[in-house]
Amino acid sequence: MRFEELPIPAQVLRGILDAGFSECTPIQEQTLPITLTGTDIAGQAQTGTGKTAAFLVSLFTRLLANEHPAGRPRALILAPTRELVVQIEADAKQLGAHCGFAVQAIYGGVDYMKQKNALLDGADIIVGTPGRLIDYLKQKIYSLKDIEVLVIDEADRMFDLGFIADLRFILRKLPPFEKRQNLMFSATLNPRVMELAYEFMNSPTRVSVTPENMTAERVEQLLFHCSRKEKFSLLLGLLRREGMERTMIFMNTKREAEHLHNLLNANDFPCKVISGDVEQRKRMKILDNFKDGSLPILIATDVASRGLHIDGVSHVINYDLPQDCEDYVHRIGRTARAGAEGKAISLADEDGAFFLEAIEEYIKAKIPTEWADDELYVLNYVRTARPKRVQDLKRDKPGGSRTPDRGSKKPAPRVTPAKAKPVIAKPAIESADGTVEKKKRKRIRKKKPVGEKPTEQVGQE
Repeated sequence: MRFEELPIPAQVLRGILDAGFSECTPIQEQTLPITLTGTDIAGQAQTGTGKTAAFLVSLFTRLLANEHPAGRPRALILAPTRELVVQIEADAKQLGAHCGFAVQAIYGGVDYMKQKNALLDGADIIVGTPGRLIDYLKQKIYSLKDIEVLVIDEADRMFDLGFIADLRFILRKLPPFEKRQNLMFSATLNPRVMELAYEFMNSPTRVSVTPENMTAERVEQLLFHCSRKEKFSLLLGLLRREGMERTMIFMNTKREAEHLHNLLNANDFPCKVISGDVEQRKRMKILDNFKDGSLPILIATDVASRGLHIDGVSHVINYDLPQDCEDYVHRIGRTARAGAEGKAISLADEDGAFFLEAIEEYIKAKIPTEWADDELYVLNYVRTARPKRVQDLKRDKPGGSRTPDRGSKKPAPRVTPAKAKPVIAKPAIESADGTVEKKKRKRIRKKKPVGEKPTEQVGQE
């Protein structure tokens, strides 16, 4: 189905054509005929199949059909992560370039007053994470009384990140659900998500696109078994063999990601790390460098596994297999987006092998396995020291160690309580009739001081 066949306003069609889209993806083809009529929907689709464009086209169509004085927000889009918020804002400005709507992103980690002033100036569409949105809402910086369209993206991730209480707080501040259109999209529509849909939406229509295939069809998956000590040498061999132009490497922990970052840079593979502790401005700069091609390799934790749409990602490498099955689907979904092709390579060591069975059961497919030849391993490489743990850094600080340093005061000696003397039972005395009698204790009479006369003599005198 082509977009021209749908009742989409001309302003929105111009933005779609400018973005290079002409035909609908499966999720767009099934949802747009429903949402363009104003019906609520709960959509499930594979990651990277065009869910963002699906709800943005419906949102713009709804706002253009209803005239409303400018100044107050008319649409609210909720997302779980900052990266996803930034991505949705960019897509909204591109697709709605000819609609004349003001789009404002609200998320933490950036200039607080700048976002506050932007809301005070007026925004038609707000895209944000729940935390900072609630902060501004309690200060009455903006109002939700005129919201006509509500979008909840990655609803299942809202539960995983603990945002459900904040999400319910915001939803209760909105107009009644029958007076607005509600669109919810998620990679999985589990019972918790559907309970939220039935509570805050107006009889939503449930749409699922190819739920039996959890991963994108154009992703070529590959698995290597190796030991923990051989993982980096195998990674170097793969990087040299595959000729990866734009690669994302996923790790489970920030500390291991930093260690891999140091190793790759020391061996002439430029890369950067994105994790939850990296400052937001720095994260956005790293993403911009990765998008424009100046940064060939991006190392990330699961904070970047959802919502990032980066064209031309040729390879995704699971250096650590994820402990959550859904994270595997979202990780490899960073490649082969919007009909392109890509390759996902996973390295299973002694720990990761325990998660493999659950992942294959979740995606309902067996990951093809390839056994690496000895020539693929790179043995001569530069080694770097592993970053210290947080507790190690605290112990290295002055006064942070439990044992005193030289020159410091010695700790006070530990006083141990004296041991109580054991009580020895006195032997019993057997009487003539055979009964046992306890030996009577003798009463000790106190001796009077020398030179003191008895009381009788004192009275006589």
